[in-house]
Amino acid sequence: MQIDWDVPITMDDGIVLRADVFRPAGDGKYPVILTYGPYAKGLDFREGYKSQWTRLIKAAPETLEGSSNQYQNWELVDPEKWVPDGYACVRVDSRGAGRSPGVIDCWSPRETRDFYECIEWAGAQPWSNGKVGINGISYYAMNQWQVAALRPPHLAALCIWEGSSDYYRELARHGGILCDFLGDWFNRQVVSVQHGVGDRGARNPITGETIAGPETLTDDELRKSRADVDGEAARRRLIDDYYRARMPDFSKIAVPLLSAANWGGQGLHPRGNFEGYLRAGSAQKWLEVHGDTHFTHFYSNYGAGLQKKFFGHFLKGEDTGWDQQPRVSLNIRRPGEKFELRAENEWPLTRTQWTKYYLQPAARGLATEPPDAATTISYETTGDGVTFLTPPLTRDLEITGPVAARLWVSSGSTDADVFLALRVFDSAGKEVVFVGSNDPRTPVGLGWLRASQRKLDPRESLPYRPWHTHDEEWPLTPGVAVELDIEIWPTSIVAPQGHRVGLTVRGKDYEYDGTDARVAHAPYPMKGVGPFTHTDPKDRPAEIFGGRNTLHFAPGKMPYVLLPVIPPK
Repeated sequence: MQIDWDVPITMDDGIVLRADVFRPAGDGKYPVILTYGPYAKGLDFREGYKSQWTRLIKAAPETLEGSSNQYQNWELVDPEKWVPDGYACVRVDSRGAGRSPGVIDCWSPRETRDFYECIEWAGAQPWSNGKVGINGISYYAMNQWQVAALRPPHLAALCIWEGSSDYYRELARHGGILCDFLGDWFNRQVVSVQHGVGDRGARNPITGETIAGPETLTDDELRKSRADVDGEAARRRLIDDYYRARMPDFSKIAVPLLSAANWGGQGLHPRGNFEGYLRAGSAQKWLEVHGDTHFTHFYSNYGAGLQKKFFGHFLKGEDTGWDQQPRVSLNIRRPGEKFELRAENEWPLTRTQWTKYYLQPAARGLATEPPDAATTISYETTGDGVTFLTPPLTRDLEITGPVAARLWVSSGSTDADVFLALRVFDSAGKEVVFVGSNDPRTPVGLGWLRASQRKLDPRESLPYRPWHTHDEEWPLTPGVAVELDIEIWPTSIVAPQGHRVGLTVRGKDYEYDGTDARVAHAPYPMKGVGPFTHTDPKDRPAEIFGGRNTLHFAPGKMPYVLLPVIPPK
């Protein structure tokens, strides 16, 4: 293949971004797979993300086949596997990152406009057939929602692989609670490759050039060239114009799209893939859901084959069989990392039996009949909370879809943070956990809500997916119960006969057993939620959130979790 390094792309304000272009040698016009993001196009995946690379090649050893892997870049397609199929792969370092100068301002309107201009540039190159597709994981998926809403004329298709779509609800603040991830991620993965790190950073092993250069700036110059991403989230407790500017108008998305979610991605992506799929204005759109790590199936034969089938149809006009692709493809999950691929027509599934499982205070149970006694249960917010379990199942129980809970909660202070974990336990009482996108021991599902932000939007809320406005705070009166509708992100599990399904109500993040299962080179603990913790003492001061919460049970106000039970076909 022919490689053009650091190709200049001039933006409307004069800033020159840099791109690497991988394309078939010689003349010809080819469809383009383009990405735009801040992770430094010259950073070798194998060196920059050692932990993830080790896990990837163990989970999907086919990654090593048919490629030298020397052009592998974090969360992007491997040119050695795409260029031979007649694609041009274009990687753009976003403004202020890698080899592109400017000010980093993640997911900002300026970034989105840059992305638009890069798409239009690629579509007009002499080696392009005029059709540009976007394909990538996480950041390279999230900004697809935004740029597609601007409708660049050369944009022809989107493959949004594990990409959140709501900057406030899915990235910055879960249920209004500040997530630690944003600040950790920004400093670890973006600031470390900011344009101007230069000689203090890594070098492209092929070209020998600095991946975050060419110039080397002082620390003060670097600080002035990046937005205060984590600081803004910490200061901005409610949705305002800052957040709204980073949220796409899904109705304006018109091009064909494939939205690929991960059941185990609680804490960042899966909700966005479901919400984006449902809300996008595209007439041609598909949903696929899988399991395993955040990156396994993007590179596996299963995932790469799906991507090529999609892009071959929309960028090349080939008969790939995509016209027979089911609109919804779900890898239904069972314990032991077992999955069964199943075709469906819609999401949520129309045959869902929405079933209320009421919390039973006396036996700490879950049952389809409400309890009959008024009572309360209190728990320390710094402890393990309280868990409610079904009896051992008399038959396999499939739960696939969005989940919601309704609780009545009081606090000893003026607020309460409620953390929910949907769980499965085997016949011996041991919890069954799953390989998640960012942690090897995740529960079935997670939900969060700050009680003072319980206000619902009646136009957007659904029984199985409450929608909180997050535009004002309603403080609690100590000791007085309030009604809370709490979203638990979409999930899938077939709980086998003899197992039990549980709901845990806590005042802090879920942990599997307190131990850390992080692997070599992992940059954060892996105790059950990976990096998606909520521990900032300024956002969660102990005098407000460190006491006791109380669950209330009363006639007509019995707490429950609404489960999407799927009957056998």
